[in-house]
Amino acid sequence: MTYQGVLRKMETEFSSPIQYYLVFENDFIHINQLLNKHIKMQFVKYQCLNCGLDKEIYRQGFCKSCFFDIPQAADWIMRPELSTAHLGKEDRDLEYEKKVQLQPHIVYLANSSNVKVGVTRKSQVPTRWIDQGAHEAIEIVEVPNRYLAGITEVALKDHVADKTNWRTMLKNDIKDENLVEWRERLKTYIPDEAKEYFIESNSETNLEFPVQKYPEKPKSLNIKKEQSYEGMLVGVKGQYLIFEDDTVFNVRANEGLVLDISIL
Repeated sequence: MTYQGVLRKMETEFSSPIQYYLVFENDFIHINQLLNKHIKMQFVKYQCLNCGLDKEIYRQGFCKSCFFDIPQAADWIMRPELSTAHLGKEDRDLEYEKKVQLQPHIVYLANSSNVKVGVTRKSQVPTRWIDQGAHEAIEIVEVPNRYLAGITEVALKDHVADKTNWRTMLKNDIKDENLVEWRERLKTYIPDEAKEYFIESNSETNLEFPVQKYPEKPKSLNIKKEQSYEGMLVGVKGQYLIFEDDTVFNVRANEGLVLDISIL
């Protein structure tokens, strides 16, 4: 059976284990059902997630011209502290920026390869943690806009990591941490503007991923360069497909690519 579609990050369902779905325009694949099956992936073409044209993908699933033009790819997406909608100041499209920035945001701690701080819209909990491959996470602060979340993250980055080591995460070379204790330790570094939004009492969330065999030496698949790949799927963690030969494929990093996916 063969499917064809443009890659977007996998949709997820929070259960034990996490359920994963690749959603295409007219079809979808329940990835959990493909464990222990041989899969062939073949690069077909590009399809920008904004304009839909067959133009080389630059970043985040967008071609270069769209990336530098549309509000969905503005700097404040990756750097929330640059948000200005709360001041009524436009970056690329004020209506879009108000819609996204002026809603509840969570500053959280997640443990995927190590304890790290991050920001997400409240509506994206626990999806954001799943996408990062975190096996445990906890909310620290709930603020009314993206700017406050951003400045809180910046302040906490001096005292805790803000990046995930993808190799460590995929090898499952991790240790459990007491995130409640971490939250209490970091409380003192929260900026004055956000202190009132500190979350006093909640427990950590634990996540279980559908992985039967973790890679010992993960090798990242560049499907554009290789053009095709075939292997047995043995797990899914974060936004990575894990294969028996230690090959890993980052679905999110390949958004905007059209692939043929055959189940052999």
